[in-house]
Amino acid sequence: MSARRRRWKGRDVHGVFLLDKPTGISSNDALQRVKKIYSACKAGHTGALDPLATGMLPLCFGEATKFSQFLLDSDKRYLVTAKLGERTDTSDSHGEIVDTRPVSVSDADLLITLDKFRGKGEQVPSMYSALKHEGKPLYWYARQGIFIDRPARPINVFELKLLSYENNEVNLEIHVSKGTYIRTIVDDMGELLGCGAHVTMLRRIGVSKYPAEQMVTFEELEAMVEQAQSDEIQPKEVLDPLLLPLDSAVSHLPEANIASENAIFVMQGQAILVPNMPSEGLVRMTIGEEREFLALAKLIKTVKSHQNV
Repeated sequence: MSARRRRWKGRDVHGVFLLDKPTGISSNDALQRVKKIYSACKAGHTGALDPLATGMLPLCFGEATKFSQFLLDSDKRYLVTAKLGERTDTSDSHGEIVDTRPVSVSDADLLITLDKFRGKGEQVPSMYSALKHEGKPLYWYARQGIFIDRPARPINVFELKLLSYENNEVNLEIHVSKGTYIRTIVDDMGELLGCGAHVTMLRRIGVSKYPAEQMVTFEELEAMVEQAQSDEIQPKEVLDPLLLPLDSAVSHLPEANIASENAIFVMQGQAILVPNMPSEGLVRMTIGEEREFLALAKLIKTVKSHQNV
């Protein structure tokens, strides 16, 4: 036996776990905590939430990590509270207040201003974002007092609802495209209103089509493990049913259902004929009546009403 101690790698776990992330913890710390609870050998998160933020953080285990890019590219939905009258260097309450101004904003002023953010536009990422520059996140440079020129990026604000406005606090629900920084929207809103603003609460309630009611908190997760141990059953017996199918990250793609006898050809990398598919592009390939997920496949149109996949 080697003198060098073998590194424990954990068990094979496959699927997507919807964590209800608490405030005050980074997304990576949250990932490592859930990974340890699951004793999983491979896991990754799908787009960081700020330590200030709470809510939906999909964690991909095992084979599901291959589909994490689809969640990174998906649209998101948030609840946000903005405080008017104070601007901070990070655009949220974790930063230093750099400007204080009186607030004289009517409901009508707010509605007119919010309308400017709806639809397609461009946004310059915050210096306190995790966007990388030469291998380091922008917030690393910001903390060194280094300013990096950032090009504006296209975004789309699909929906922007005003939920309430009272005592200089604005509560919003926002549905946005990938790469949209809510802090930046709030900071820009404050400047247009002439009083400044920053985020005091941010909660992500949606990623792609994942249902918010299936999120699980750390407290719920740990209670389930304790109960399992008390009942003398393996924790995995209660943990693994919480995982969503590994292909749930691509549930928005059209399905190409094939007969089980054709699966072998696909596994060997051969093209097969799939009738009546609507268009070219990526599809979820499933097998038989059980619709068991097999792979992602690319359609190549050959003749009318038929495609090779």
